[in-house]
Amino acid sequence: MTLLLAGDIGGTKTILHLLLASSDGLVPVVAEQSFASQNYPDLTPIVREYLQAAQAQVGKACQPRAACFAIAGPVKDNTCVLTNLDWELTGDRLAQELQIEHVQLINDFAAIGYGIFGLKDADIYVLQAAEPDPTAPIAILGAGTGLGEGFLIPQGDDYRVFPAEGGHVDFAPRTLLEFDLLEDVRARYQLERVSTERIVSGQGIVAIYQFLRDRGEIPESAALATAMAAADSDRAALIAQAAAASDRLSEATLELFIGAYGAEAGNIALKFLPFGGLYIAGGIAAKNLDRLQSGSFLPAYRQKGRVSPLLDRVPIYVILNPKVGLIGAGLRARQLS
Repeated sequence: MTLLLAGDIGGTKTILHLLLASSDGLVPVVAEQSFASQNYPDLTPIVREYLQAAQAQVGKACQPRAACFAIAGPVKDNTCVLTNLDWELTGDRLAQELQIEHVQLINDFAAIGYGIFGLKDADIYVLQAAEPDPTAPIAILGAGTGLGEGFLIPQGDDYRVFPAEGGHVDFAPRTLLEFDLLEDVRARYQLERVSTERIVSGQGIVAIYQFLRDRGEIPESAALATAMAAADSDRAALIAQAAAASDRLSEATLELFIGAYGAEAGNIALKFLPFGGLYIAGGIAAKNLDRLQSGSFLPAYRQKGRVSPLLDRVPIYVILNPKVGLIGAGLRARQLS
């Protein structure tokens, strides 16, 4: 049995999990632990602190043979400069400092790609049922702080995982309302171009809300306006909560957002023809299953002209387990070992 370390590295928090690879899969050695990333100058002291705590708990040295860290950012040549942290990480340096034989850094959506093979039935919600083709590609899409995308290609008895930056393609409005939204976001944020991520993400929910509010057709709740004005408010979350409480402006915001989300899901489905499955990741989808099922998501997904019937053959799954990236990092670490 081999000791492995999995990590999910973000600008706000770093989550580490020590695992044992056995014939039965990955077995936890100690519980995962979360660290405030900004309290540390680098990843190395976090890992050392975690491994020392693990050693104290199990009563013997805990030295992993391989480690994989999922990072919310581009990774090139096993190196990543984090956007929201003053960290520059390289797998070789971490391997040397931590005395771990194999260390790999992977993009967070690549980690999700590995992680889908570690999910259980309860971790997945079937949004569109279809028979998956094991010889076809798999695609991943997920709106959260930004818009992540990736894909998997079958390779022998396994899959090769690729991250992508499709969230940064140009936003393509489909209706007059979306054309007006595009111009509003361009002017409001003084942008030369508007990416899909500007609309299909948490920041997009806020931008859509501001756009609809300023049109003046639906009145804004004074209580919600006050809450959103607070400096530390999570405005996208407040809008979602208000929509759940039947606030009309927030409901209209989410409906427009869900339609744009569905349209992008259809776009990625056309690009990759992922008859092996299209997996929707991120907390926004998992928290809005009813809206994805009964709202504008699927109609927008299917509205692709003469090729629309192709999209009915794509199984669509919503990932409910928020730890899918950490699961994927563990599975990738096992491959490295």
